[in-house]
Amino acid sequence: MRQIVLDTETTGIDPAEGHRIIEIGCVELMERQLTGRNYHVYINPEREVEAEAITIHGITNEFLADKPKFAEIADEFFEFIKGAELVIHNAAFDVGFMDAEFARLKPVRKTAEHCGVVDSLAIARARHPGQKNNLDALCKRYGVDNSNRELHGALLDAEILADVYLLLTGGQTALSLDANADSGGGASRIRRLSADRKPLAVVRASEAENDAHQKFMSLLEKQAGETVWGKLENAE
Repeated sequence: MRQIVLDTETTGIDPAEGHRIIEIGCVELMERQLTGRNYHVYINPEREVEAEAITIHGITNEFLADKPKFAEIADEFFEFIKGAELVIHNAAFDVGFMDAEFARLKPVRKTAEHCGVVDSLAIARARHPGQKNNLDALCKRYGVDNSNRELHGALLDAEILADVYLLLTGGQTALSLDANADSGGGASRIRRLSADRKPLAVVRASEAENDAHQKFMSLLEKQAGETVWGKLENAE
């Protein structure tokens, strides 16, 4: 399965008010593996970027003045995403802008007619109801490094979202139970071990390690109450 993790930056928040896309960042996944193939472009929006938007992404009107217009990059962008499943955080926002941009051109293209769309924000809200589920909050929750994210940027945000999405949806690869499955591009082939193989060495905890473990468990139970580990030990 080919997936494109996608993000955009814009001149404002509503395409119905004439706001335009100024940056597109895409990261490609194949079978839930990063391929290293990306798409990134800045776009001249043919209008002013709102001051409030500049405080979010830092992309100025002066910087965009010599960049290509959307019409000039539309075909290559469409070819990159066509047929893929798009993974977007708050997908309605980005898809709304993409459709508005495509609607200005001939032939008119609608994103959902050529791509699948997965909203990672909807997934996060279902997994973590009542909690913050913006990208920064998810990075903190899943241990994804976003220390370079001082401002929003489409490619950086797409790269970060790719890591978050893989963790949010269960990790990077799936285990194949088919012993004859191809080992490339994702799931690994199961390797059967010989029944007469040399047994693995059993390394048991030392007395000092057991004492340290018991002290830690006692401290943990004082702070958090009875633990699952404690229940198992008491049941033995």
